[in-house]
Amino acid sequence: MKRHIRQLAIASALAITASAAHAADAPAPAKPAAPLSFEDALTKGKVTLNARLRYESVTQDGAANDLNADGLTLRTRLGYKTGVYNGFQAYAEAENTTQLGIDNYRPAPGSTTNPTKAVIADPEVTEVSQAWLGYTYDKTNATVGRQRIVYDNARFVGDVGWRQNYQTFDAVTLKDTSFDKLTLNYAYLWNIKRIFADQTVQPDWDSNSHLFNVSYAGIPGGTLTVYGYLLDFDTNVAAAKAGVRANSCQTYGLSYAGSTPITKDLKALYRLEYATQSDYGNSALSYNADYYAAELGAAFKGYTLTAGYELLGSDSGTVGFKTPLATLHAFDGWADVFLNTPGAGLSDTYLKFTAPLPGKVALTAVYHYFGTDTGAADLGHEIDVTLGYKATKQLSFLGKFASYYSDQNGAKATAGNADVRKVTVEADFAF
Repeated sequence: MKRHIRQLAIASALAITASAAHAADAPAPAKPAAPLSFEDALTKGKVTLNARLRYESVTQDGAANDLNADGLTLRTRLGYKTGVYNGFQAYAEAENTTQLGIDNYRPAPGSTTNPTKAVIADPEVTEVSQAWLGYTYDKTNATVGRQRIVYDNARFVGDVGWRQNYQTFDAVTLKDTSFDKLTLNYAYLWNIKRIFADQTVQPDWDSNSHLFNVSYAGIPGGTLTVYGYLLDFDTNVAAAKAGVRANSCQTYGLSYAGSTPITKDLKALYRLEYATQSDYGNSALSYNADYYAAELGAAFKGYTLTAGYELLGSDSGTVGFKTPLATLHAFDGWADVFLNTPGAGLSDTYLKFTAPLPGKVALTAVYHYFGTDTGAADLGHEIDVTLGYKATKQLSFLGKFASYYSDQNGAKATAGNADVRKVTVEADFAF
């Protein structure tokens, strides 16, 4: 018995010795990088550069004046993000949009520049587009200053990234991911830096607004999001006060979106959303309206087909559901006919198809059928197509076509429902 114990002890000692020898031969684990000094955080940050060259044309039929328009613009953004010093980080970005010889367009609704032309909302501008200071502790981040804010699919809060001069916010934002699969977002907005620069009487919106957005990704097959957006706007320009204040509203809603595998190569896609809205703060209106969205689709080896329905409701046919901070171009057609919800509301029934084409070209095609919430009026239909090509990691090209048909005669079209066709070609460089 003693002999067996001794043999076991010797074997154990040999195993421990071999293990120690192996550990001695193995490379030591990498040490975490030393925290940056204040000087290194300032000087060893990252430069960001983005340039977008764009030609856009608009053809609008059935109008009293010749509203056809086209423009060639170059948008350049140059920024610098510092390194992290004791949890702090800062970012500053300047933006310039320049017209390159073709400026036959109205740069904003209400602008006195080319007032008889269609709107292409890319005014010439040079401005500080972002300037913020952030602090991160563990899994909580706070950011104060001018910044981009995009929640969910940008239906209610977005940066209007399609336009050359995007929308930013003077705000304090908080984001916490301390709990597994749970993301908590809050923002207080005191100014909205809109896309129109100085081409309108309301280039910025004074704000006293609160955004709450909570999402949970622990539900099988998708993410549940609950939100409350309390938007209160004003302006120092007396002539614009009524219009700005009318956008003050409170919106509460929830969405569920995700996908589920059906086979190895096929998966189902879905999204459901509901929100309710009423007047808030400085608004002189008194209304209640609802929002509904439902989407069902399938994805197969890079191809997707999606059918959807979206309804921005109306109160008594006079006040439509409002989305004043949304990335509006992404919804209800790329011809931008319905950037403002009609008083009778807006329904959008759509079918979307995406496909990878030969030569690394990506195709997206969408068909829309529009109507009202109240009165069951036909508001026309639209066909949208894009072709995208990513030449390198930094350089990409895009062609976009949108054609809206009002299904109305010329006399009615002059009242605001003219047929609209838009063509856009652009090149993007990002570094």
